Amino acid sequence: MTAWVVVLAAMALLVLVGIWLVGTANRLDRLHVRTDAAWAALDAALARRAVVARAVSGGIDPPPGDHLRVLADRAEHAPRPDREPAENALTRELATVDRRDLPLTLVAELADAEHRVIIARRVHGDAVRDTLALRRRRVVRWLKLAGTAPSPEYLEIAEPSLSEDVPRPAARVVLRDGDGRVLLFRGHDPARVDEVYWFTPGGGVEAGEDLRTAALRELLEETGVVPDSLVGPVWRRRVAFSFAGRSYDGEEWFFLASLPDGSAVDTSGFTELELATIGEHRWWSPEELLATSETVYPVQFAELLPSLSTWDGTLRPVR
Repeated sequence: MTAWVVVLAAMALLVLVGIWLVGTANRLDRLHVRTDAAWAALDAALARRAVVARAVSGGIDPPPGDHLRVLADRAEHAPRPDREPAENALTRELATVDRRDLPLTLVAELADAEHRVIIARRVHGDAVRDTLALRRRRVVRWLKLAGTAPSPEYLEIAEPSLSEDVPRPAARVVLRDGDGRVLLFRGHDPARVDEVYWFTPGGGVEAGEDLRTAALRELLEETGVVPDSLVGPVWRRRVAFSFAGRSYDGEEWFFLASLPDGSAVDTSGFTELELATIGEHRWWSPEELLATSETVYPVQFAELLPSLSTWDGTLRPVR
């Protein structure tokens, strides 16, 4: 009887060990899949950064621009053993670029690409760490539970330094009615509720969106208006500002549109943030804008508005 108990106990132990070994092998397989997926995401993020870096190279002077383009090509096509120094060289070169001289849409795209590299690198590093930790266990090594899967490797690259100022390209619309009045919203910064100001419809340009598309989308979302035509951009405004405690490097592109006959302003498409920060809207005549003591952005709005009646096609910087 005792012998049978020993045999049964041994068999149960073998079953448990077998279950543990199968479970460990399956876990290793899932970790390798996770690591491969993380590497693919990191490789794609680095490739996108190289593409954006080439676009940046066209916006700066030829000598440093040519050098940046060469480094971007080298990083994108470097074999795995040479990838780390190539990517680090590109990171260092991008850090020397004066982004104030670039269009903000390109600055925003570069910042987004760099942010994605940081996230993808950390996700890949975590996946490699977890996989190596299991592969290095003695039992896993002795029984070769990893099979023929190659051991994953870290990609030791320096993370780009992200600016504290968030780049924010925006498209705005000067919307006029049949009497020549313009539509303005009255809002405030949630961090400074006592400081109110008036501004045109519009908002941030989304990834992959051109300025005209962004202007039409924002106008529809905020006013429900679909204009017959959109003219411009007529003005360009570069401004540093803060909102809700964050600092932004802003670039606003203003278009001109007319309210179609029979249309009315509908703000039911406001987001929760807009509902919380925009108190009212109204139509302003040019004379009212010149006479008001309230804050209106752009600062030169009242001064330059009459010139839009005979716009000559020139993009004008405004404050």
